[in-house]
Amino acid sequence: MDKWEDNRAWFLVLPVFVIVAFSAIIPLMTVVNYSVQDIFGPGQRVFVGTEWFEETLHDTRLHDALWRQLLFSGLVLLIEIPLGIAIALTMPKKGWSVSLSLVTVALPLLIPWNVIGTIWIVFTRPDIGLFGKAINSLGLTFDHTASPLDAWITLMLMEVWHWTPLVVLLAYAGLRAIPDAYYQAASIDGASAWAVFRYIQLPKMRGVLTIAVLLRFMDSFLIYAEPFVLTGGGPGNSTTFLSIYLVKIAVGQFDLGPAAAFSLIYFLIILLFSWLFYQAIQNVGKGEAP
Repeated sequence: MDKWEDNRAWFLVLPVFVIVAFSAIIPLMTVVNYSVQDIFGPGQRVFVGTEWFEETLHDTRLHDALWRQLLFSGLVLLIEIPLGIAIALTMPKKGWSVSLSLVTVALPLLIPWNVIGTIWIVFTRPDIGLFGKAINSLGLTFDHTASPLDAWITLMLMEVWHWTPLVVLLAYAGLRAIPDAYYQAASIDGASAWAVFRYIQLPKMRGVLTIAVLLRFMDSFLIYAEPFVLTGGGPGNSTTFLSIYLVKIAVGQFDLGPAAAFSLIYFLIILLFSWLFYQAIQNVGKGEAP
């Protein structure tokens, strides 16, 4: 009887599990259904099996979008993770300045994603934008609507400005969770600042950094609103990432079968890379100082 009473709490959260499962499974099953059919109209469809998957996997435009996506997500992780840790290390540890710094750092996270793209359109315009006009005044030609390199630079700056605060907050939380006894022991041993970071702070932040890497990878791999508003996937196809290409197929061309197959492949790619990142971080953390 006691065991039954201890497990009764699960009935309180059971409705939440049912609702989440219901809202997730039905759309997923719809996508799976579309991915194996050729739809001509209401009530007009033909079962095609894996045809759409084979066509999608041999699509060169998909391959190009995938490589652009991998490059973008890789650059995001290489820049934001070290930068976020560095900023967190410089933030105050006590006093009123802690609250002020945390609120200031978190401000970009409060701005809607589509508004971020609009802000950076105005900010980088070569005629009136503060950044674009300042660059052009130096004798350099900067126009993200005409140059693929400028478009990538603008996207990276926008992404780093928008999402590095998330890494900062997670890293700062990990740093503040380290007991003072570790720092006191390091001070007695005469450890350098680098030694403290390498053997105390970094291992203790492994958990939050795992979360930061996974969140930033998944979000950057799914990015849509910001590049769509800023460049629309251009100039040309230079910033057409997987999400933008998927929307072009599903909404622009209304090819629901290929779009559904593409969506499932997209999901599996994200799942695979997230698992690989998680395993890599866990293996690196093994053998670190407790």
